[in-house]
Amino acid sequence: MNKINTTTRLPVTVVTLVLALSLGACAGMSNRERNVAVGTAVGGVVGAVVTGGSTVGTVGGAVVGGVVTNEVQKKK
Repeated sequence: MNKINTTTRLPVTVVTLVLALSLGACAGMSNRERNVAVGTAVGGVVGAVVTGGSTVGTVGGAVVGGVVTNEVQKKK
């Protein structure tokens, strides 16, 4: 194996494991709560990508994603 595959395999495995475990946490949530959680996660990812992985960008994106999704869900 080359060094690139070794260094990228662990983070991908960890992210996959975290996502799989977090899906079980959604079992007792309402549809609106699930949508807000997804909006928060997507916002965090977008914030991280746009700001090059900065913590402030990630947290800011998560907050904006959660708030926007919550407001959209209120109108339904």
